[in-house]
Amino acid sequence: MGLAVPLFRALLLLIALSSPALAEDGSAIAAQAKDAATELQAYLDGVLKGGGRPDYTKPPASDLLGQVFNLKQLEALPPVQGNDLLWLLDWVDAANGAYKSIMAFGIAPPVNVQNDAAALARNFADYQDQEAAASNFLIRGTAREIEAAFAFMNQLAPAQRTRVRIEGFTKMRAANAQTMVLYLGCIVPGMTPANARLISTAIRDTGPVWTAAIPPADRPAVLAALAKGEAAVKDDEIRDNLASVETLLTQAK
Repeated sequence: MGLAVPLFRALLLLIALSSPALAEDGSAIAAQAKDAATELQAYLDGVLKGGGRPDYTKPPASDLLGQVFNLKQLEALPPVQGNDLLWLLDWVDAANGAYKSIMAFGIAPPVNVQNDAAALARNFADYQDQEAAASNFLIRGTAREIEAAFAFMNQLAPAQRTRVRIEGFTKMRAANAQTMVLYLGCIVPGMTPANARLISTAIRDTGPVWTAAIPPADRPAVLAALAKGEAAVKDDEIRDNLASVETLLTQAK
């Protein structure tokens, strides 16, 4: 996901600074995901040390991925509340870390797209299904974070709308455009139509959230990325998914 994700996390933390207590069940979900992500990293470290390649289709990796990218659990959550923000941050942060571990397996940090292109391409070829599933979860989870940030700001009394929170919220909205462009970049040549449909469907389903969050001044960059994606793909379903978001952004006030 590049540099936008750490910035996005930091801005959301600014918004939630001194927030009320976490929801008990949400906190437990986030803790389980964090533990699973830690175990996954330990598994990957062991595989790398042994000179092998991970197999995400079998336990323990398959079970751990299921816990981190638990889309069924995410979609079963009740409507978003502002107090969900901190534990959603923890969960999505753990998921993003696991995604990066998959993408950068066997590459010594810092990962560089130019210097490590061959290794990244190999990981993409070998683990495309897992990376697509992770992107699907992250797009939806990040959209829920955005909703929680808006709800959190809306529930604050005037005295609680501190300069730090307002600045963080404003910067978060600006960062949403770059984040969406990065997600659109997940649909790349060589990705199977099924995986590209999975990601583009997640973008379509969360389109209203992103449209509301991206400031008008930043919409042209996202519209350009959407147009580029539409021109590059041959699958009608993928193109229609991207076009639906393009329409939302174009019509947004």
